[in-house]
Formats: sequence, C-alpha cells, structure tokens
Amino acid sequence: MKKQTPEQQANQALLSQLEQIAKGIGETFAPFCEVVVHDLLDPKHAILSIQNNLSGREIGAPATELGLARINDPEYPQVLANYANRFADGRRAKSTSIGIKDAQGRYVAALCMNVDLNLFGQMQSMLAQFCQTGSVDITETLDPANADTLREHIDKFSASRSKAPQALKAEERRQLLAELKEAGYLEVRKAVSTIAQHLGVSRATLYNDVKF
Repeated sequence: MKKQTPEQQANQALLSQLEQIAKGIGETFAPFCEVVVHDLLDPKHAILSIQNNLSGREIGAPATELGLARINDPEYPQVLANYANRFADGRRAKSTSIGIKDAQGRYVAALCMNVDLNLFGQMQSMLAQFCQTGSVDITETLDPANADTLREHIDKFSASRSKAPQALKAEERRQLLAELKEAGYLEVRKAVSTIAQHLGVSRATLYNDVKF
C-alpha cells in the first residue's frame, strides 16, 4: 500500500470529519433532508457518503456540475444557500452547497444538503385541511372573558421594560398588578389565574406580591 503524503493524510482526516458532520445533520433533519459529502479530489467517484438518500444516487457516483465548477475555479463561491433544485424524478428540492478548501485554498470537498419540498407541500396541504372549520355561523370562545386583552396588557407592560412577562421582578409585578387593578381587570372572572399563568408564577406568589 502506497504511503500517504502529509497533505493526503490531512485531506483524509478532513473528509472523515465531514462525514461525521453529515451524519449528525442527516439524523437531525431526517427524513426531509439528504446530506451528501463529495470528495472533489476524485471527481469520477466523488460521492463519499449519503445520509437520507432522497436522490437515488450511489456512493462513488461522479461529481455534479457544481462540484466540477469548484474543481476548475478556486474562486467559485464557497457557500450557495437555498437554491432551487430538482431530484431526478422531478420532485422539487431546496439545496445548499458548501465548498471545503484545504490550506492552499484549493477545493477538496463539498457538503451538500437537499431538502425535499414535496414532503413539506404534502404536510402543508394536510395541515390546511385539518385547520379548516365549518361554515356554521356560531361565535364562541373557549377562553375566559377578556383574557386575551389581559394578556396583551401584560405583554405591553413587559415589553416597555424590555423583558418577557416571566422575567418580571416582584416590584415590577406589583406595578403591573396596580395598573391592572386600576383598569378593572382584576374584577374579571379567573383574572388571577390568567395573570399567574402568563407570568409563570403561582397564585400564591401573586397574593404575596400584593394583597387584593
């Protein structure tokens, strides 16, 4: 077996790490995203690994046009994100390709991700159908009266202090409760429960903040 040069060893280590990255991305976004590692130093057998094989290609398949373009031009863009693409059977895809260079600035590999948009289109159609409601003209709310308005007031109070409602300190909660009491919100049915839930505290904590 021919001994590898230090440069070849470095490239082999880089490709090995890319395969691990591809595996992690593939497992995270399965089954929607195909992740491919290309060895651009061997363009006739460029595909080194495929996670979530959506394109039907095989290990050892040749480089794509994009891979060849990078091989021929070191100045070719290193990152091409979210460009329109298609699988061989016509399915729409969204692709991102990241070129990997060695220490000399030469393209040696590429990490490519291809998202099957047809799967998301099917999901979108199912969700749209599920969210449809009938044409019967009935007005009903499953929320306590004025609860949305109460939450909106809390959100505005918190935003004026550049905080989330759950991040308000005890003194700020006292100020908020004083405002709500003055505005008459505390007279609303289940107001205390709604406030406590939106602030992420218990009813007992609210009662400790201020005596109603």
